[in-house]
Amino acid sequence: MNDEPIVTLHGERELIDRAGHLFAGARHEFLVAAADPGTWSAGVNTAFRAGLRPGRAPDGPVLHKLYTPQALPDAHAERRLARMAATGADIRICAAPLAQETIILDRRTAILAGTPAVGTRTYTVIRSPDVVAGLRSLVRAAWATSPDLDEHLRRRPAELGEEARRILRMLGAGHTDESAARLLGMSLRTYRRRVADLMDALGATSRFQAGARARELEGGVGGGPLPARTPL
Repeated sequence: MNDEPIVTLHGERELIDRAGHLFAGARHEFLVAAADPGTWSAGVNTAFRAGLRPGRAPDGPVLHKLYTPQALPDAHAERRLARMAATGADIRICAAPLAQETIILDRRTAILAGTPAVGTRTYTVIRSPDVVAGLRSLVRAAWATSPDLDEHLRRRPAELGEEARRILRMLGAGHTDESAARLLGMSLRTYRRRVADLMDALGATSRFQAGARARELEGGVGGGPLPARTPL
């Protein structure tokens, strides 16, 4: 590949053919940011591993991988990332959407994955020092505030049960405890205990905050996830 500061490649085959040596040549840092591990698939990983040959520094490059929760849709995906971590990758999960799926190599080269068009994804290879430094700063800022894989899985959301959703509706509607307990068919003592459990699970210090927090997490009171503090 020539020395142009910015080059756009079409499809992973062209990426590997023309830029595979960059992956294999990483010596100090291999920094990945992706919504889905499949964005940087087998070809990229093979090219990178090809560089892990005898004669390299014993510890090799630092391998940092930053994913969004989209990379963990099921148990199979969790095991896949766990295997990556077991082989030396430092993996973190970023709650916020990533502006761009990116690989940064040795602070010298950035590769941005575009949105697939008619089945072909474009990859922009950037070697402008200022641009690479700026992209790396953005990725590192997200990295610094993201939990590692194990911590993210420990915080894995629990499902919000039907009873908890009904209680949240009572809180949102402004019912008194007495009225809500009667409508839900439970004793006042039980209702208040359920409210306290729900507030604890949501990390809320007030009933108003509990309702707001639930709406924030779920986009409305539905069947979505909550922090896994207390089973609900």
